[in-house]
Amino acid sequence: MMTPEWLSRSVSSLRHMPRQNLDQVAGSADTAPATIKKVAIVKVARTTRERLKATLRHQQEALSPRVLRRTLTELQAVVDPRVGELEGSRRARAVANWYSKASAEQRRDAWLLMSEQFAPDATKVNAAREQYEAALGTPEEGQAEIRLRRAFESPRTRLLQRFAAFPDGMRFLVDLRAELLPHLKSEKRLLALDAELETLFSTWFDVGFLELRRISWDSPASLIERLIKYEAVHDIKGWADLKNRLDSDRRCYGFFHPRMPDEPLIFVEVALMDEIADSITPLLDESAAPADLTKATTAIFYSISSTQPGLRGVSFGDSLIKRVVETLKDGFPKLKVFATLSPIPGFRGWLAKNAAAMLQKLSDSERAELGKALGEKAPTPGRFLEAAELMREASGADPAARLLRQSAAYYLAHEWQDGKPLDAVARFHLGNGALVQRLNWAADPSGKGWKQSYGMMVNYLYDLKRFDKHRTQLARCKIPVSREIENLEF
Repeated sequence: MMTPEWLSRSVSSLRHMPRQNLDQVAGSADTAPATIKKVAIVKVARTTRERLKATLRHQQEALSPRVLRRTLTELQAVVDPRVGELEGSRRARAVANWYSKASAEQRRDAWLLMSEQFAPDATKVNAAREQYEAALGTPEEGQAEIRLRRAFESPRTRLLQRFAAFPDGMRFLVDLRAELLPHLKSEKRLLALDAELETLFSTWFDVGFLELRRISWDSPASLIERLIKYEAVHDIKGWADLKNRLDSDRRCYGFFHPRMPDEPLIFVEVALMDEIADSITPLLDESAAPADLTKATTAIFYSISSTQPGLRGVSFGDSLIKRVVETLKDGFPKLKVFATLSPIPGFRGWLAKNAAAMLQKLSDSERAELGKALGEKAPTPGRFLEAAELMREASGADPAARLLRQSAAYYLAHEWQDGKPLDAVARFHLGNGALVQRLNWAADPSGKGWKQSYGMMVNYLYDLKRFDKHRTQLARCKIPVSREIENLEF
C-alpha cells in the first residue's frame, strides 16, 4: 500500500538529510561560550553505544567511557518522567552550564549522545507501522495513525524542550545548532539531532510568535550595536554611517522572539524615496540631506540581514517584508512602489565558468564588434574576462560592458540549481513573490560589489497584487522578469 506523505517525511527526518554549513556565532554568558570555535570533526570509529560499554577511551575520543556514562546519566535525568517541568528545566540548565565550559571536542561527544542515545524506539516504530499498514482502509486507521505518530516521537524532542524552558535556554539551543552545523558533512551521525532542532525551531520561531519592532536612533545602545555586528550586505563603517541609516527618511525593522527579546532575528533597512534607486552610493552617503517624506512614493529595501546562523532553514523573510510593507503603508499612504536594491553575489563566479557560453550567444556582428573593442578578431573568454576587470569606469554601452549586462540578465532569468534560482539573493526574493525588475550598471563601486558582480545590482519589485502569479511562474520553472530584463537578454 502507498505510504502517506507525513509518514515518509517522518522517516526521512530520521535518515541522512543534507544541511548547509554556517559561520560561528557568539553565545550567551551563562549558558554558552563567549566565542564558539570551529573544530575539525575527527572520524570516530566507535559509536557512543560501543564507548558506553568500554573501559578505556581511544586516543581521539574526548570523554572517557566513565565520563561519557555520567554525561548520559545527566542528560537522561533531564527527561526523567518522574520529575516535573521545573526540576527538568533546572537539570537542563546544569547540563548547559557544563557545556559552556566544555571543550569543542567534549561538546561533540554531547552532540553524539543526544543524537544516538535519544532516538525513537525502533521496535515500537516498526510495530506501530505494521499496525498502521494493517489498519489502512478500516475504522481503526485513525487510532493506528495516532499510535504511529507517537512512536516516532523521540526522547530527544523532550530533551530539547526541557533545554528551551530555562531562561536563556532558547539562546543556548540556537548557539548549539550554529556550532553543530559546520560539522554535518563530516559527521553524519549528527544529522538526526540537527533535523530535530530545525523542526522544533520552525515551530518555536513561527512568525505568529514574533514581534515586528522598529529600530531607531533612540533604541537602546546595545540593540543599535547589534545592527553593526550583524549587518551582512553593506558593512556599517561607524556611528555616522549607522545614524544615516536611521535618519528621518529611513526605517529599520526587525523580528524579535519573546525568549530572545534583545536580539533581532532578522532586520531590514528601508529608504523612503520618490523613485526606484539605481545605485547604493547615495543611500550610503553620510553627508546627504534626508529626503522629503511628503514626496516619498517608493520604499527601497536595500539591506536584509539574518542574524542567527543556528536558525538556518527557518524562514522569516517573506513575512518580514509583508509586515513591513503593511506598516509603511499605514504610516505613509502615498507609498505605491516597494522594491529592493540588491547585490548579485553569485554572478562573477558563475561568469568565470560560463564566459565561453555567453560569447556563443552573441550574433556574428556583436562578436565582431566585441572583438574590435578588445583588439582581437575572435574574442576569447579569457580576453573578455580580462576586459571585464577594466570596466569600472566604462559606460554600460561599451561592447564588453554590454555583454556583462546581458550575461547578468541571463544569469538572473535562467540559471537554476535543484529546482530553485541559482543566485542566493534571487532565490530569497523570488521565493517571496518578487519580480526581477531592473539591472543597474555601476550600482555598487565598492570592492565587495566589484568582487560579487562587477559592481552591478538588481531591483526586485514587490507587487503585492501579483505575489501569487509570480510564485506560480516560479513553481513552473519560469523566473518572473520585467520587459526591461527580457530586452537585455540575448
